Amino acid sequence: MQDLKVLKGGWGVAASSKGDEVRITKVTLRPVAMNKVCAIASIVIDDCFVIHDLRVVNGDKGLFVAMPSRKLPNGDFRDICHPINTEARNAIQAAVLEQFTCDGGVEAFAAAAEEIEVTAEV
Repeated sequence: MQDLKVLKGGWGVAASSKGDEVRITKVTLRPVAMNKVCAIASIVIDDCFVIHDLRVVNGDKGLFVAMPSRKLPNGDFRDICHPINTEARNAIQAAVLEQFTCDGGVEAFAAAAEEIEVTAEV
């Protein structure tokens, strides 16, 4: 899995090429049928912190990972949590997409999502 290096301190976590290593230790995925969303992911960081509801999206420029978000009263969406820099975002995206590919990629998740829809209709 991809290592995410961070400097621990205060209330938050700041990414750094130096400092303590924090690892993405587990990635789980489940298929969904929601427009361009192929899967919903959860990641575990250092076997002690989990982030649920990341979305694997098959966008116009390829696959990417979207952070969990909530809809505001004005209709806008705001991330519930997110990486604070590009290095951290890339580490999370690489780990999730690596597992997505190992689990069969777009075709496998599309077939699984279709099977879920068919089962739900019965």
